Amino acid sequence: MSDYLPRIVDLELDELLDGLPAISIEGPRAVGKTETALRRAATVYRLDDLAQAEILRGEPERLVSGDPPILIDEWQRMPYSWDLVRRAVDRDPSAGRFVLTGSAAPAEAPTHSGAGRIVTVRMRPLSLAERSLDMTTVALSELLRGRRPPLEGKTDVRLADYATEIVRSGFPAIRALPDRLRRAQLDGYVERIVEHDLSDLGRNVRDRAALRSWMTAFAAATSTSASYETIRDAATPGETDKPARATTTAYRSMLEQLWMVEEVPAWLPTGNRFRRLAASPVHQLADPALAARLLGVDVDALIEGADAGPPIPRDGTLLGALFESLVTLSVRTYAQHNEARVSHLRTRAGEQEVDLIVERADGGVVALEVKLSALVDDHDVRHLHWLAKRIGPRLADAVVITTGREAYRRHDGIGVIPAALLGP
Repeated sequence: MSDYLPRIVDLELDELLDGLPAISIEGPRAVGKTETALRRAATVYRLDDLAQAEILRGEPERLVSGDPPILIDEWQRMPYSWDLVRRAVDRDPSAGRFVLTGSAAPAEAPTHSGAGRIVTVRMRPLSLAERSLDMTTVALSELLRGRRPPLEGKTDVRLADYATEIVRSGFPAIRALPDRLRRAQLDGYVERIVEHDLSDLGRNVRDRAALRSWMTAFAAATSTSASYETIRDAATPGETDKPARATTTAYRSMLEQLWMVEEVPAWLPTGNRFRRLAASPVHQLADPALAARLLGVDVDALIEGADAGPPIPRDGTLLGALFESLVTLSVRTYAQHNEARVSHLRTRAGEQEVDLIVERADGGVVALEVKLSALVDDHDVRHLHWLAKRIGPRLADAVVITTGREAYRRHDGIGVIPAALLGP
């Protein structure tokens, strides 16, 4: 516990536990949910402990007894634990009673959503700010306020450092390992998903090799909006008997159930300022390190511009796609801290697109472009200017996230921020 790495979500969890009876921390395996929850728990029930789980199956009411906060770890292994907590909250809605953690959505859904009783909090792999590459000097919270503050700060983090962070991963225990051990752990992580986790959830995978091929093709589609037919065809080159769309849709559903796929939805604002917006999501795995490992690329291969995996059309290099994935992971963490949502914008023909739209509850947005370069020219900001003309004062700020060394504002007001300097 003394080696605990503070997380941005800690502040959210403390605030919620101070006022709400039950929260559920959800996210992929190894993201740090249990360690974070243990810091707040007085009573702990681990449902991945076979001996403890057997006792609790015989006497389920034990799950809601003990000194609060009561931690129910991996609650999805006993889906009825959700309903037990819900009913316990109905009887006593005092704040700070329960913390649940889950690495998957259960196959057997609870009989009640828990709305109004159990609040869900998403936990992701470490953002760049949490990895302490450098001291952050620009806060997303300030950009969201719309005051267009001066941007300052310098960093020595270079392109090679970002490539290293991509392959190191944001899983706390995995990233600390030596290179060879880390690669073995990431391989084992993928293998466990294919061979065990889905079966544990009651999902029948008839062709595990096909699922792994689909995961590899999906990794190659990182930061693109490639159609599922394109991903399917990339996963089955040379095969005339392609899997049905229902099969590939099921693969995606399975991985979403394990929180391994977190696509960026399209931004579809109301009103008539936009026409012909694309509705396709941008594909992202939970951690770009998993994509890199599925594709078999290391830091040197990324920096040298090597391509890998099934052929998926993309703009730019694989390193650029994975850098965007790393930035997306980070921005999602910062946006959640600010109670904001993240999406992307693209017109159907692709003439205009903005990589990330961070939207406040009142509709104000910060638009972010992600660029694998230290330099930003007028061509790089053309989509941000286009968006500003469409939505006017609704645009709180517009920024290009780069691999450069200094944060500043251009003459046209567009911000330029090295990824390592952006925080919540």
